Amino acid sequence: MANETATLAGYVADLKFVDIPPEVLERAKVLTLDFLGSAIRARSEAESTPSLLKMLEALKLDNKGESTVFGDTKTWTPAVAALLNGALGHSLDFDDTHADSSLHPSAPVVPAAFAVGEMVGASGREVLTAIVAGYEVCCRLGNALDPTSHYAKGFHPTATAGTYGAAAAAGKLFGLTKDQLISAFGVSGSQAAGSLQFLVNGSWNKRYQVGAAAMNGVIAATLARNEFIGSSEAVEGKHGLLVGYSDNPHPEKAVADLGKVYETMKIGVKPYPSCRYTHAALDALLAMRREHNLTPDQIKRVEIGLHRNGITLTGDAATKRHPKSIVGGQFSMFFTGAVALDQGSFGWDDYSRLGDSAVDALADKFDVVQDDRLEVGRTHPFGARVSITTDDGVHERLFTDPSGEPGTFPDAKAMQQKFLTLARPVLNGRADELADAILSLERFDRVEKATQLGRQ
Repeated sequence: MANETATLAGYVADLKFVDIPPEVLERAKVLTLDFLGSAIRARSEAESTPSLLKMLEALKLDNKGESTVFGDTKTWTPAVAALLNGALGHSLDFDDTHADSSLHPSAPVVPAAFAVGEMVGASGREVLTAIVAGYEVCCRLGNALDPTSHYAKGFHPTATAGTYGAAAAAGKLFGLTKDQLISAFGVSGSQAAGSLQFLVNGSWNKRYQVGAAAMNGVIAATLARNEFIGSSEAVEGKHGLLVGYSDNPHPEKAVADLGKVYETMKIGVKPYPSCRYTHAALDALLAMRREHNLTPDQIKRVEIGLHRNGITLTGDAATKRHPKSIVGGQFSMFFTGAVALDQGSFGWDDYSRLGDSAVDALADKFDVVQDDRLEVGRTHPFGARVSITTDDGVHERLFTDPSGEPGTFPDAKAMQQKFLTLARPVLNGRADELADAILSLERFDRVEKATQLGRQ
């Protein structure tokens, strides 16, 4: 390990809008729009939202500020806006995923960038630059942590590496120097927290801890802005992120080809509102259902092979076969797969089928197993093998990648339609205006002229 913290800090401090390739900026805008659709719908419909708002009220943290919470009727203080937008945008489990690091980059980064961007009167160009900086930092740290090792130790990388990404985005907008960013990362190292224990009972921790990562990144950068001295070597140090959070770190991945290869372009988007490890299997199940005209009564058995990370998150039959909560359903290969096979689609509204007898009966026919073909020689582990046994025989498909990865990234029209499907029920006609604004964010001299369109 050699100066990864300082190298990342220097990169963020020096990054300029004009140096970012146009395709990276376009991708950042589309990813931002995609994230905001989830946040807006979750403000109205996520079952965990009322508890978050009541907590803020009880602690007198609901004071009016000037920062936007998307889909809300009021404005908030910057740190609270980052918390809420981060938690809301992650609540539907419909937000983007960086496959190699197995984390959701927009959820901590975009809320931090908008909160501080509105706070300092930043332009759209400056906010886009900060978002790219945040994406690069958190994705690279996720790569360096090694997601399999990180998961094995019980950590959630969106909340751990994501704190550093949020600090990078916020620090960039504050105009922090390299040394100040080192301090911001140092504070982030004390705040990076996110446990996988939420998997046990379908708790709401996952949503909150990602919002907290966004908020903590804003706090870390604000401390550094005000001459707070944070620890040095927060990434590579003796007690730093990589040593404390992984048994198999790859520090070189944090800085490899920095500024030349953009991890931002490796971020994929979700066609289904569930854990990304379910998506390749859902793609296969839906394709096989169409190709073979399958109906539930024809199906005798379904076997789904996943990478061991997918087993950890979605494949434990004892706890995942018949989930009772939305979070449980979002992390159940059995539930999501059964719904897809039963009706030929899977979307946010389908969580109303939790406990449905037809879905539960079909889920009883599922087995989820570890498939070594998804372990060896793979750069990332989101593929799936699906075998469906019927009276006519066994049908099998191997999908090495889910749809929505960089090789099958949807076009701008499809991405805008996904956003509008989520946002229109909340914002009505303003949803179209917000979409147009985000997709042309660089033309705004003050970012709040765009973000205010996201207020209900």
